[in-house]
Parts: sequence; C-alpha cells; structure tokens
Amino acid sequence: MSYTGHVEVGGRPDVRELPGLTVTKVAVGPYDNNAYILRCAATGERLLVDAANEAPRLLELVGDGPLARVVTTHRHQDHWMALAEVVQATGAPVAAHPHDAEALPVPVAEPVEHGDTVRVGRAALEVIHLRGHTPGSIALLYDAGGELADRPHLFTGDSLFPGGVGNTWGDPTLFKQLLSDVEERIFDRLPDATWFYPGHGADSTLGRERPGLPEWRARGW
Repeated sequence: MSYTGHVEVGGRPDVRELPGLTVTKVAVGPYDNNAYILRCAATGERLLVDAANEAPRLLELVGDGPLARVVTTHRHQDHWMALAEVVQATGAPVAAHPHDAEALPVPVAEPVEHGDTVRVGRAALEVIHLRGHTPGSIALLYDAGGELADRPHLFTGDSLFPGGVGNTWGDPTLFKQLLSDVEERIFDRLPDATWFYPGHGADSTLGRERPGLPEWRARGW
C-alpha cells in the first residue's frame, strides 16, 4: 500500500521509502503524538524523531539496528514522555536545541542550532530553528543530498501543521515570530512539493498550505 501519513494510536505504522532513507510514522500516547523512525538505507542505522510516548512500541519499531540518536523537536512534555526509557534501553544520545534542553528529562548530548546537520548513517538532515511555539523548536529537512531538492521532506514538530502554525497561546509577539520564521525559513525557501510531517495528525505539502498564509496572518493563530 502507498504511504498516506494517516496513523492512529494503537494502529499500524505507516512506512515510506525515500532515496537513502525509510520513514516509519507511528501515533502514540493520549495526545496522539507522531513519532518518526528514520532508517538509513545504506547502513541500517536509525534515528528517532520525538520519543513521545509508549517506549516499548517505539523500541519495537526501532528494532535491533543501532539507534544513532533521538532528536527532540521541542521541550513540551508530550513529545518526550518516552525519552528517558528509550535512552536507557539504547544508550542513544539526545539532540535538541539549547533553548529547550533544560526542560528535557535527560541531558542533551548533542545541542543543535539553526543550519546544523544531524546524521543517520549516510543520510543528512538540516536543522531549521523555528522560534515561537517554544524558544528552541526545530524542524528537520531531508533532501537526499540534493536528489530530492525539488520535493524535499520536512519534519516540523509542533511548529507547522495542515491549516496553520503551532500554538502560541494568544501571544501576538510569539505568533508573529513563529509565522515569520515559518514563512522565511520554510515557505520562502522550499518548493510547493515539499512534504511535511507534523508532531500530531496528518501530513501535508507546502503547496497545499501556501494559499492559507494570508488567512493565518489575519486571524493571528
């Protein structure tokens, strides 16, 4: 079956084969969080994006291959409830932005900044800092070394969803910052065919969401 990105807590994961990388998406926990296991096609090494909940389920999906690291997209608790257990079981280092590191339950061994590279095997993902939902929220961009430059893949945490940016709790300053970062660092830079994978719910593309930007700006959320 082809990948859709539609997953449910307790249901089957959805798997997508990309050049150089396999993406496994699973929904976990009471807040329907998405977690993503990325596997390098060349080496079998794995990377986990957000150890959100249900550590045994995540560890089962990671399997016997080496877990290179766990990337935590931001500091909110629903995105790291399984982090300590996964780290204890695998010994994998944690990567996160320094602004959100102190809130996590385990030390951040690999602090990452805007423009840094996170690797899994031979695959490289670029860190994009998106300020506003939290001070240290990050996204991860994968373009298979340029092979997917016209249709890259983006893991956005809670900074970008179908229908709008992440929650800024009615704070106009935070909203303006987040929308500005999302526009300048994502929409102004990446093509419409960019597929993005959020921290909750269904996936989307930038082309599908781009027409809504004026509405998002006008409504303030």
